[in-house]
Amino acid sequence: MKPVVTLADVLPADPGPRTGPRLAVVVSLNFPDMTEVTAELVRRFTRTALTEAADLGFDWTLTDTSVDLPAPAAVLDTDAVLVLGGGDVDSELYGVAGPARHEYGVDPQADMFTMDVIRGAVDRGVPLLSICRGSQLLNLAYGGTLIPDLESWELHRGDYVTGPLFIDEHINVMPGTRLREILGCDDLVVRSGHHQAVAQVADELRTAALADDGLVEGVEHPSAWAIGVQWHPEDDDGHGKDRQALFRALLEAAG
Repeated sequence: MKPVVTLADVLPADPGPRTGPRLAVVVSLNFPDMTEVTAELVRRFTRTALTEAADLGFDWTLTDTSVDLPAPAAVLDTDAVLVLGGGDVDSELYGVAGPARHEYGVDPQADMFTMDVIRGAVDRGVPLLSICRGSQLLNLAYGGTLIPDLESWELHRGDYVTGPLFIDEHINVMPGTRLREILGCDDLVVRSGHHQAVAQVADELRTAALADDGLVEGVEHPSAWAIGVQWHPEDDDGHGKDRQALFRALLEAAG
């Protein structure tokens, strides 16, 4: 039987209600090709993100892009948007015909909907934090491209066979960026497990962080409060300092 992730699986211990700024969380709780391993990652990462949001006092709601989708405007009636990770982005959206190597979990409808939400948030001045797949969709939404499958992946994920998939990765934060201001450091160790990444940064965005091999690990809008990070601050196997800094900055921007 195919594993299924439910809303009950990802709720924080104290789900609310709360009276802080409203936060629209966008994530696909389920996607094609899901295994029990990936289902448990979705449960753990989403629960960690929602718990962090709840602890900060966000009045959060969750839009599951794997079920019937609302109008993007309904999601954007909020004070901030958080886009979480998930399956791979449809490679046809950035000009790659046919499935990319190691491609899994593709849901084109969820991709298009999420990019509409991303563009809407920027247009409306709603603060936006996008993680992993969300960061890739932020770049694609403004005309950038992706690397469909990394040839040199050792810095960015574990081995598919021997595991574990998620590893510690050293990144460098670009000076003069909003991300640098938020994290308060020039470099840090984060949790990564990605086989795709930003290739060409969209003209309307700028690079905010790089891996040691030069791979783009963060992008941001130069004027709007819109940040994408390729790594997983919501992996609770990490130190959590990046998650706390990013979510707190999103709260301040929403307030």
